[in-house]
Amino acid sequence: MLGNFSYCNPTKLYFGENSLSNLSDELNKYGDNVVLVYGTGSIKKNGIYDDIIKILKESNKNITEIEGVMPNPTVEKLYEGIEIARNHNANFILAVGGGSVCDFSKALSVSVNCNDDPWEKYFVRFEEPDCEIIPIGCVLTMVGTGSEMNGGSVITNEEKMLKNGRVFPANVNPKFSVLNP
Repeated sequence: MLGNFSYCNPTKLYFGENSLSNLSDELNKYGDNVVLVYGTGSIKKNGIYDDIIKILKESNKNITEIEGVMPNPTVEKLYEGIEIARNHNANFILAVGGGSVCDFSKALSVSVNCNDDPWEKYFVRFEEPDCEIIPIGCVLTMVGTGSEMNGGSVITNEEKMLKNGRVFPANVNPKFSVLNP
């Protein structure tokens, strides 16, 4: 191995066949108003949606959903998500899906309490979050970029034909991620 480095990853990982059983313990560390974020419906087809809803209800969480997060999530979807999360008084975001769902959830976590336009602030000017950040957790259903344990986020602005990525500071990383291969 060449070179020296220091590595710190603040995301707690649960890996293995029964890793989802840790979700309720993690959920108990956060507020009651949970926003469940997922893609276009594969989690409903493969059954994990029902498992997640059961755990959320057993943990006495108030749930609202943001569904339909697409690959290369759009700023329009982000604006829609911000409104949903604000109306729900969200204090935790649970991303269930692949990298795009995780990316979207990180952008959402820094945008809900942001007074500026999040596209301009975070993805054009690349400013750091200076508002309350809503913590997130991830239940990964597809591996790819490591989005379940980093601060990276990519959002697409279709109108401006831009796909901008950025890495948020470590306090935006998911607090935990569940990976069941």
